[in-house]
Amino acid sequence: MYCKTCGTQNDDNAYKCIECETILQDETNATQSPPPYIPNYLAFAIISTLMCCLPLGVVAIVYSSQVNNKIACGDIEGAWEASRLAKIWSWWSVGIMVVSFLLYILFELLIFFGLFAVAGTAILSQ
Repeated sequence: MYCKTCGTQNDDNAYKCIECETILQDETNATQSPPPYIPNYLAFAIISTLMCCLPLGVVAIVYSSQVNNKIACGDIEGAWEASRLAKIWSWWSVGIMVVSFLLYILFELLIFFGLFAVAGTAILSQ
């Protein structure tokens, strides 16, 4: 934006001219539109931390807490990236818990049926 008084080029959202300090736009024009809604997945990150895998959930909480700060600083692309990473780390935490639970059930079934197989052969050998 060029100053109407001295012709100096200023930033597009500048309030005053950097050369002659003439007011370039009034307060109503200087305000920007509200930032877009970007989900921070904080609740999902906290639940996945408490119920699933603690280390991956903590990383998800860190990324989800960065979303609102980046929006406030005007870093919309960084906020979207932090939101995406918070969601990914939360889902990885849930996935690790599901795989661990399934492996635990499989291990318990193997022990259960293994004990019955050993007990059955001991009874048959008598």
